[in-house]
Amino acid sequence: MASTSDIRKGLCIRYNHDIFKIIEFLHVKPGKGPAFVRTKLKSVTTGKVIDNTFSAGHKIEDVRVETRNYQYLYPEGDTYHFMNTDDYNQITLQRDTLDAPDLLKEGEVVTILFNTEDNMPLSIDMPASVILEVTHTEPGVKGNTATNATKPATVETGASVNVPLFINEGDKIKIETDKGTYVERVKE
Repeated sequence: MASTSDIRKGLCIRYNHDIFKIIEFLHVKPGKGPAFVRTKLKSVTTGKVIDNTFSAGHKIEDVRVETRNYQYLYPEGDTYHFMNTDDYNQITLQRDTLDAPDLLKEGEVVTILFNTEDNMPLSIDMPASVILEVTHTEPGVKGNTATNATKPATVETGASVNVPLFINEGDKIKIETDKGTYVERVKE
């Protein structure tokens, strides 16, 4: 058993007969009344995100997890195939267990959380950012770097990302996986 002081991003807990992963939290100490922790929980079975508030000192049941590195191989319909980088065993996971499946590039190494009790995969931690090539976008205009105007661009995985006007087809861009947003153009 853990308490609210142990809450951190990525912690898996058992709550309302389901396993949830904490994706956001905020410790709040109001001027009046007891402290509490405001959390955003994502169900690892359904993918549903809920908001919940725990009072300070509330006991929570944490789930023991183990992390393993897997390489993404290929998609097949709504299933995604991964290979363990240590023993080369392969597993398949459903699309809804992934946070950003559109940004997953073949050969990318991800971290998969497993429940140690039944060895079931709980969630996938993508790298903080990925570098992808732009495959389609409207042509850029020289000098369009001072404004914050953006245009849609399609990257090699098929995802659509808003990019600045100076980005052209063939450019490699860094994308933040949490929000799916453009970070910077990557020079070769």
